[in-house]
Amino acid sequence: MRRTDVSTDLLMRRASAGLPCWVRDARGTRRPLPVGRWMGGDASTLSDRIADRVMLTGCHGATVDLGCGPGRLTAALVSAGVTALGVDSSFTAVQLTIRRGGLALHRDLFAPLPRSGHWDRVLLADGNIGIGGEPVRILSRARDLLQPHGIVIAEVDPPTTTGVRHELLRWETEHLAGEWFAWASVGVAAVSGVARAAGLSVTDVLQHANRYFVRMEWA
Repeated sequence: MRRTDVSTDLLMRRASAGLPCWVRDARGTRRPLPVGRWMGGDASTLSDRIADRVMLTGCHGATVDLGCGPGRLTAALVSAGVTALGVDSSFTAVQLTIRRGGLALHRDLFAPLPRSGHWDRVLLADGNIGIGGEPVRILSRARDLLQPHGIVIAEVDPPTTTGVRHELLRWETEHLAGEWFAWASVGVAAVSGVARAAGLSVTDVLQHANRYFVRMEWA
């Protein structure tokens, strides 16, 4: 397999075309990426669409979707009349979000964002609590974006993931392999400790099928 940079832009283009991508860990295990779930709509399963609705339960106030990907959740909130902003480091992801009716910024999630300190909800879907392998840093950033009575909603791993698992991963297509990057998977039982370290407290856990969504507020 030829090594090159398999960027998020390429992944988003492949996802929008319904083409497969994989992620490989440092142990050599390769698993398919859930590109259908990321795209949403007809590309996703009924179970995933129900889980997304469970995740968005209570998102009635202004919501920022960190790592919005192709924007299925940002667009769903906008279509429901909710003020929503997607943020993603992939230009293609932002364009896909805009095309489906959402508003999105091509920006690092630690860069300055509108309404900082005044968002009602911060969304970390699809395991984005693990971006960069630093879940405490990610949750601290989410807390900084919230207004004092706001809520962070994060999708985490099921109970089969024990504690916080740190990994090096890379994206792959049939012919290309990307650079290694840090990631963290946070099991549902470990979220309370991670939240406390970020100045948050867990208030609720929602579940559909084998997907888990944790709500957190300022501690």
